[in-house]
Amino acid sequence: MRWTDHLMILPVILPLTTGAFLLLFDERRHFFKATVGVLSTLTLLIIAIMLLNAAAAAAPSADGVYLLGNWPAPFGIVLVLDRLSALMLLLTAVLAASSLIFSLARWHKGGPHFHTLFQFLLMGVNGAFLTGDIFNLFVFFEVMLAASYGLILHGSGQLRVKAGLHYIVINLAAASLFLIGVSLIYGVTGTLNMADLAVRVPLVPARDRMLLEAGAALLGVAFLAKAGMWPLSFWLPAAYTAAAAPVAAVFAILSKVGIYVILRLSLLLFGADAGVSSGFGASWLLLGGMATLGFGAIGVLASQSMGRLGGFTVLASSGTLLAAIGMADVAVTTGALYYMVSSTLAISAFFLLTELVDRAQDITANVLAVTREAFGDEEEAVDEEVGIAVPSTLVILGICFAACGLLLAGLPPLSGFIAKFALLTALFNPGGLGAGAAISTMTWVLVTLLILSGLSALIAMTRAGIRIFWAPIEGTVPRVLISELLPIVLLLMLCLQLAVQAGPAMGYMDATARSLYDPQNYIRAVMSAPKALTPEGADQ
Repeated sequence: MRWTDHLMILPVILPLTTGAFLLLFDERRHFFKATVGVLSTLTLLIIAIMLLNAAAAAAPSADGVYLLGNWPAPFGIVLVLDRLSALMLLLTAVLAASSLIFSLARWHKGGPHFHTLFQFLLMGVNGAFLTGDIFNLFVFFEVMLAASYGLILHGSGQLRVKAGLHYIVINLAAASLFLIGVSLIYGVTGTLNMADLAVRVPLVPARDRMLLEAGAALLGVAFLAKAGMWPLSFWLPAAYTAAAAPVAAVFAILSKVGIYVILRLSLLLFGADAGVSSGFGASWLLLGGMATLGFGAIGVLASQSMGRLGGFTVLASSGTLLAAIGMADVAVTTGALYYMVSSTLAISAFFLLTELVDRAQDITANVLAVTREAFGDEEEAVDEEVGIAVPSTLVILGICFAACGLLLAGLPPLSGFIAKFALLTALFNPGGLGAGAAISTMTWVLVTLLILSGLSALIAMTRAGIRIFWAPIEGTVPRVLISELLPIVLLLMLCLQLAVQAGPAMGYMDATARSLYDPQNYIRAVMSAPKALTPEGADQ
């Protein structure tokens, strides 16, 4: 094998090694641990870029397959790199680098083993995106959850501990359902390799098909809880609001782990070639996605704090993606993938921005403002100060806030508008049949919800912006470091770049969606992956 063929395992090995290495040093060596963590994460970002370029340049039938232990599928553990997994790896690395740099200002010192937990979280997330085996998906899922338990409690505080305990209980229950579902699927098919399962699912006899679909349903419930589908989403807004800002920012990718698995398994195991089970669960995904989108839009309007606003925005994003998957259309999935990248970057930037904006808030002044608005008291006259300009910090924060508002509401000129436009275009053109094709009632409902969710985000962000930047009673300029502001600006610049390069980006998403709806290349690549040779040319 060439040395470049081993790049595929580095997104798992590198954070594992870094996290274990950092455990060997005293917790008081903050600078050393931060330096090692940042270098490892930036290296991971470079590797993710290389893997994305490799996946984009490869032919559809040339998915990268890494045989751990040099055992062929389905007997051994395999890692699989295709366009979708490469995209998720890069998105994870971008969020991780931004969140970690932001945390260096203060948060990485707020509790023990922050950098170790952060690296183990990346290991679990990257492993979940790369694995081609459901049991190892469970293993990486548990590693990710174990690290997230420590991170969500990072910084202590009564509200954080309360929300963190709820988060832990819900995810432990989801993990139990995951394990039961995996057991049922293995009992029926005798395999957990995803490619091998895709071959065996159409051959399952009728007497065992109910057990197979029950196992798949339990597996789906576990990941739908992680994705935040209503009514399994009651824990998410509180948990994301209570988490430290850099933790909430990187947690934006955790809900997308659930989306990724549902998208991958639904099209691989229950696609057009699945026989009787073809399309299993698609209607439930559509209904559940629309319910989640509506619930998220209502929650956005009802939110009085930026933290809860961000949490309900995560739900709106998840609902949009779940409904798009339930539509089972290539063009809709293409728009959904573009929307996923844009919304995840915007939500992560918003969580980081929330902490900086909250520093400028005076709780007493906010209560007084509400009281005056309710009772109509006139404001006292104040002496006018001449020559005081708007502080540059508030200007930059205001611009970043406005950019987040445009992205979350789906307004031009940023990538949020292109994402919503691509989704709506695909929904009004089902199956690429042209303007004369019939549009179903469910499609009209989804279109209405997409428009209303954007409107609710616009109203909520405008209301928050006026309260924070336009008419504060007490003007407090927060102290913001460059290391805190730079990650936010970079995430928003990536959204701008995504809009400027919408053509190539949409081309990549379209190729990704088409490969997902035609899984034969994936199955062929995994099942026929050759074993590596020793230097003498003999099989190991």
